[in-house]
Amino acid sequence: MKKFNIRKVLDGLKEVSSPTPAVQVGPQENHLIHETLQSEHFQLCKTVRHGFPYQPSSMAFDPVQKILAVGTEGGALRLFGRPGVECYCQHESGAAVIQLQFLINEGALVSALADDSVHLWNLRQKRPAVLHSLKFSRERITFCHLPFQSKWLYIGTERGNIHIVNVESFMLSGYVIMWNKAIELSSKVHPGPVVHISDNPMDEGKLIIGFESGTVVLWDLKSKKADYRYTHDEAIHSVAWHHEGKQFICSHSDGTLTIWNVRGQGKPIQTITPHGKQPKDGKKPEPCKPILKVEYKTTRNGDPFIIFSGGLSYDTVGRRSCLTVMHGKSTAVLEMDHPIVDFLTLCETPYPNDFQEPYAVVVLLEKDLVVIDLAQNGYPIFENPYPLTIHESPVTCCEYFADCPVDLIPALYSVGSRQKRQGYSKKEWPISGGNWGQGTQSYPEIIITGHADGTVKFWDASAIMLQVLYKLKTAKVFDRNRSKEEKGSTDVSDEDPFAIQIMTWCPESRMLCVAGVSANLVIYRFSKLEVTTEVVQLLEVRMQYELNDTESPDGGSEQTSALPTPGASPQTSGPPSHPSTSSNNSDGGNIPCLKVRSTPLKQSPGYQVDLVVQLVWVSGEPPQQITSLALNSSYGLVVFGNSNGLAVVDYIQKTVVLNLGMVELYGSSDPYQRQPRSPRKSRQPSGGLCDINEGSATSEDRCKSPTSVLMSNSNLQQFYNGGGRGAKMSRKLSLPTELKPDLDRDNSFSRSRSSSVTSIDKEAREAISNFHFCETFARKGDSTLTPCLYVGMSLGTVLGLAITLPPAGEQRQLQPVILSPTGMLVRLKGSIMRMAFLDSTGSQLSPAHEPWYEPNITLDGEEREKVRKRRPVSVSPSTSQDLNENQYGVVCSEKQAKVISLPSQTCIYKHSITETSFILRADVVQMSQGACLACFCANGHIMTLSLPGLRPLMDVNYLPLTDMRIARTFCFTNLGQAMYLCSPTEIQRITYSQDTCENLQEMLGELFTPVETPEAPNRGFFKGLFGGGAQSLDREELFGELAAGRASRSLAQHIPGPGGIEGMKGAASGVVGELARARIALDERGQKLGELEERTAAMMASADAFSKHAHEMMLKCKDKKWYQF
Repeated sequence: MKKFNIRKVLDGLKEVSSPTPAVQVGPQENHLIHETLQSEHFQLCKTVRHGFPYQPSSMAFDPVQKILAVGTEGGALRLFGRPGVECYCQHESGAAVIQLQFLINEGALVSALADDSVHLWNLRQKRPAVLHSLKFSRERITFCHLPFQSKWLYIGTERGNIHIVNVESFMLSGYVIMWNKAIELSSKVHPGPVVHISDNPMDEGKLIIGFESGTVVLWDLKSKKADYRYTHDEAIHSVAWHHEGKQFICSHSDGTLTIWNVRGQGKPIQTITPHGKQPKDGKKPEPCKPILKVEYKTTRNGDPFIIFSGGLSYDTVGRRSCLTVMHGKSTAVLEMDHPIVDFLTLCETPYPNDFQEPYAVVVLLEKDLVVIDLAQNGYPIFENPYPLTIHESPVTCCEYFADCPVDLIPALYSVGSRQKRQGYSKKEWPISGGNWGQGTQSYPEIIITGHADGTVKFWDASAIMLQVLYKLKTAKVFDRNRSKEEKGSTDVSDEDPFAIQIMTWCPESRMLCVAGVSANLVIYRFSKLEVTTEVVQLLEVRMQYELNDTESPDGGSEQTSALPTPGASPQTSGPPSHPSTSSNNSDGGNIPCLKVRSTPLKQSPGYQVDLVVQLVWVSGEPPQQITSLALNSSYGLVVFGNSNGLAVVDYIQKTVVLNLGMVELYGSSDPYQRQPRSPRKSRQPSGGLCDINEGSATSEDRCKSPTSVLMSNSNLQQFYNGGGRGAKMSRKLSLPTELKPDLDRDNSFSRSRSSSVTSIDKEAREAISNFHFCETFARKGDSTLTPCLYVGMSLGTVLGLAITLPPAGEQRQLQPVILSPTGMLVRLKGSIMRMAFLDSTGSQLSPAHEPWYEPNITLDGEEREKVRKRRPVSVSPSTSQDLNENQYGVVCSEKQAKVISLPSQTCIYKHSITETSFILRADVVQMSQGACLACFCANGHIMTLSLPGLRPLMDVNYLPLTDMRIARTFCFTNLGQAMYLCSPTEIQRITYSQDTCENLQEMLGELFTPVETPEAPNRGFFKGLFGGGAQSLDREELFGELAAGRASRSLAQHIPGPGGIEGMKGAASGVVGELARARIALDERGQKLGELEERTAAMMASADAFSKHAHEMMLKCKDKKWYQF
């Protein structure tokens, strides 16, 4: 029978009835700490977005400003200048960007969207804004063209018409080129949508219009009729001019290119099928795939370049996308890693009527941006300086560190610079516009990303930049070629067996530990020297939840169930009755999920393997995924836990110090009734539970979200779902905490449960969610500080373990580390997310650590020992405290936070953070004014609480829709910085610090810099005398309101942009700015007057109709008598 505890009931009542958010409970000890952090120190704003634009759809380049713009399917705009100058903007509608056009050297950009709207962006301010928008209601936009130094934008539509927009006022001209007028009797059917518009480089009055069906029209703007029409049987994809304006080239859907003379009627002068097989009997070559885009660029001293994408023959199945460069007699086919979205040729001149002199090609791929050097033989690519490789393999977890030791970034850079590939172009990166910001934020910041293929990348994130420093491949430690015999009965066929699940890093000692999804841990040391490891040190750990005395592999509660195997190949640990790892036994006993390589491992400077720890299959049960991990370099310990229990590894002695099951960990303080469970020798299929690997993420889904939709209960379900497949190892990444019903419900994940799941349900669901090493008062009433390890559970309990370390030096290598349980510290609602400790002044106590030293120094044993002894084991500042002073333990769970006074272990503050949702990430962070608790909630709220008083300082509803990727990758760090993956390819950084928000404008780079436009090409004496030079055209005379009239108001609606007035403030100052603002105000006033005029006219027409109607009635009724009505 369960004991009835009146105190717990009273505690519960007190908790329910607490009226204030932060409740002070327990005896009022001396806890009046002056908290320096106030709510005015906090403000939330986005700072910068890094990475490759997700799902790119279009691209443009300003050849004078040297700025590249990329539009995406989600309506985002990314602008790139010189390395370090990047900008992100978003169209409000979120419609796909179908085309971009720069107003060259004007600091403006036009974007056309799939929802038939056109927008003008002002790039003369640090955060670009929309000045004007135009929304078409009766036409669908298919193509736009803005001639160089013109203010008239041509817009082609799906119906085949062309409308003209004044870019300054964003008003439609009355001049329209209708499709039927353009083709007249040359075709009996509709020519299809407009796929191309461009003006003749030598004559601005002549416009070439390409229709999808294969018809091309040369339109004379002045006479408003077609000069020439060119028809071809095959559909057209793109058109390009020769710079002299006498020839143009078309690309077609059958893989052909046709070259036409402007004055030549009828047939093209040349038809080429670049990738078609030429039949010997003179017939037409076989059709190929469509050529989607072609560019025709001339050089002063050589052959022209014809560059196109697509056009490969149909028999090249499985061949990747290609860009073809035809130059003279040579044809180079450049194979790309991903499908081509768009490409642009970069030329020396912005003038279309001069020799183009192409020097590079920018190729926008679905998942990469490549720039090819056209001036060097073999067309090498430029080394890309932007951080666009975040998604090289899907990101599975992130960590963010601000205010790191200053020597870290140079150390990582020096080892990372040796990893760079060779064979790049020797020239400078051609996209070089803009200027860096003048920010003063100088502290070092590092982001670490863990990936699905087992790589770990270190990024320099200082001063809102991002640059890759070093890349570590953890998969090198394991054998990749697992044969079927080695697999045993495991069905290990998942795509990402090396995926990183959790990382822990000590910046001071540079120790790194990563946990993989295959229940493995790798501990790394940092070294500047190369070393060859003959045998990778391996520990195999059996973690099994058992209460049956007969089967338990653990004798006593603290016996280690794993034996170190230094200097030997992987061995089994455990009873000798079990077969060895290499044999294919039926129940899969003692088989690790991955095999550690047995051949010598050459380790380059950087992170080098110190120890591998693997969880093995026990009695036919696969090991449970590791849910929590911590490392302490001062103690030389790594601890990890899952739903079976925890294990502590001493990586100096390469031994397992402690291996405790869940029940042994709780001891007598276990608040749950647990029923004994035996390992299931023969498993029957479970009726109610679906196999969690059914419909597991395909590679495409993995791109969308590298984390699994299976967040909680993966361990429980996988234990039950056995069935015919033989207990497939559950490898899908789950959130580190196991209790997540809310988010499951929000994302409508399937959660079928069998009614037979009773108390074992609760027991199997509990896992260890968090660890914290610290130096504190281990037991109630202690007067001395002891190294401790605190264990946070997914059901809300915090348990303590006191650590007894052997003396430093030689004894540290020989004597064992002893851990002894100290009982339960505190219980909270929900899974424990974060623990931290404060000193008596409220300052955060960082865990003890040792400084970094070079592990591979070539000294003999005695000298090396001296170096080790000389090294001080630095401990936390708490040791300098007066022993009478107390400490504060801060514990945050998914639902609430508590502050406990130590050594009395009384709860002095508590705060219910959320009732309806739950916290996904919580961190105790150091701001410049003091420490606070930062929380990110599943409902999208970001909150900060003061410490130790837990006063709410900030609460912002930042992300109403939180997906699994954000939940998995969100992290806070010191000095008010935070980050998350907003798409599979992009990192979004935010700040919650008022100081950073205020300095952000200075830190951001400038996109627009004043540059002189190059001089126009010289016409030459004879060309000027006899004609033949470029013909100019007064477009205002043709398209202005006086000549062309106004366009129909129902065709498109003009919407002044939010950046209108503000944009002008940023763009100009003084008289010019005032004039511009006045003009915008006049435009808006004119528009309102125009609307008023229309309304008045409509009312007059309606009054006129009414009077006519009344007159008719009067005539009808005039001669009728009263009785005739």
